[in-house]
Formats: sequence, structure tokens, C-alpha cells
Amino acid sequence: MSNKRELDNLSPVEKVLHFWNNVWSPPYNLDLIDELMVEDFIITNSGKDIIGRDNFKAWVAGFLKTVTDSKLENLEIFESKDGTRVVSRWKFTGYHNGMFGITPNGKPIELTGTAIWEIRDNKLAHNWVERSAFEVYKQLI
Repeated sequence: MSNKRELDNLSPVEKVLHFWNNVWSPPYNLDLIDELMVEDFIITNSGKDIIGRDNFKAWVAGFLKTVTDSKLENLEIFESKDGTRVVSRWKFTGYHNGMFGITPNGKPIELTGTAIWEIRDNKLAHNWVERSAFEVYKQLI
């Protein structure tokens, strides 16, 4: 899927899955963020907001450098009746390459989490994430 019209025709669930499958997993196409997210996109992660599509894109790029060969697998997904919310449960795997500022050691990692997405103007607008980061951190130290 490569053109804007095809992306616009995706359902909210399909948009989230397209994001998971192509940004957090190979081919790691960060340019999809420009197509799928509103300009003032917000991710709320670990109690902090990253505001703006460009800031989010930079954050994703930085995070992907800390986990090599990453892949995000959707475990369960559904949307609200009115299509303004999508909820997904996921598993993210890869190899430790400096996550949490810890010296890279190549150990396998597995994060699990839940994401709630707001859909606005047919795009992803806000993502609230809860993840098992502390459990992964304990495994790496």
C-alpha cells in the first residue's frame, strides 16, 4: 500500500495495523507517520506526552535504534462503535541495543502493552500506551 488514497480508505483498525506492521516492524517506514497521523499527533507514554507528528517521528527513530530486529505483533484489536477509538493489545520483540540507556548486550527483549488510539479527521490523533517496560528493564540489568 503506497498511495494516500489507499491509506485514506482504511478503517481505523486497518490504519493502526498498517502502522504496527510497517513502522514498528520491517520495513520501518517512518514516512508513514506523515500519512497516518494528524500534524498535532500526541503519544502519551510512561506518563509523558510527545506532541507533534515530527517529534513523534524522531522519538520512534530513536527508540528503534535501541532495539534491533524489532517486530510488533498485534494480539487483539477492536474499535468503538462510532470509530473514534481503537484499542489494541500487542507484543514488541527484538534485541537490546541500548534501551533505557543500558549498555547494549544483544539480549532478546519482549515488551507487551496496550494502546488506546483516538481517531480524528480519518487519521490517528492520540495514542495512550501502557507497556511492560519495568519488567524488561529488570531483565536487562
